[in-house]
Amino acid sequence: MTKLILITGVSQGLGLAMTEGFAQAGHTVIGCARSPKAIEKLQQRFGSPHDFAAIDVAHDFQVEAWAKRLLATYGTPDLLINNAAIINTLAPLWEVPSADFSTLIDINIKGVANVIRHFLPAMVAKQHGIIVNLSSGWGRSTSPNVASYCASKWAVEGLTRALAQELPSGMAAIPLSPGIVHTEMLETCYGGDAASFIAPHDWAVSAIPFLLNLKPEQNGQPLTVPS
Repeated sequence: MTKLILITGVSQGLGLAMTEGFAQAGHTVIGCARSPKAIEKLQQRFGSPHDFAAIDVAHDFQVEAWAKRLLATYGTPDLLINNAAIINTLAPLWEVPSADFSTLIDINIKGVANVIRHFLPAMVAKQHGIIVNLSSGWGRSTSPNVASYCASKWAVEGLTRALAQELPSGMAAIPLSPGIVHTEMLETCYGGDAASFIAPHDWAVSAIPFLLNLKPEQNGQPLTVPS
């Protein structure tokens, strides 16, 4: 059956790879990213019935308006993937500027909460849908110079597992680590060594069927995309 799949952060990296993979598999993708130019290219490339919008998930009022339009047009998503995130410039925590820290928290944590706030009431009313919040290996472990990012992904893990306890039967909230994938964010951390890891397109080959097969019985389970 064709599924309606909502993805945040669709313009690059894992978000783009998932968009491509789900669309190729015949599913309808509704997504957002901050760049209007990138969104225009996506809409031209994929066309109807897919729907892409320039939305900053850190801004609650933007997410609210987006959710109202999508829910009225498409109904509730079968699979909601909170993917949008940024990483801090590598530095000890005390050297990370306050504004940079706040921006990361606004996107990585508040952005997830904003999307949940405006899409889940309709999903809960139908008692249907899987919510996947992208975590990280750094949501379950730590390294120096990425304390801000670690803090945000540990928060996503806790937020998701608590949300799972609030959902009705028939739904699931799952914190999902994608594994280590060669994205621009990974290059920020690993430099040239990032190229030794799997590319997003190749990652999606296993990630797409894995995501499509998530079940309500996995509610609250911290999972990792199989390599």
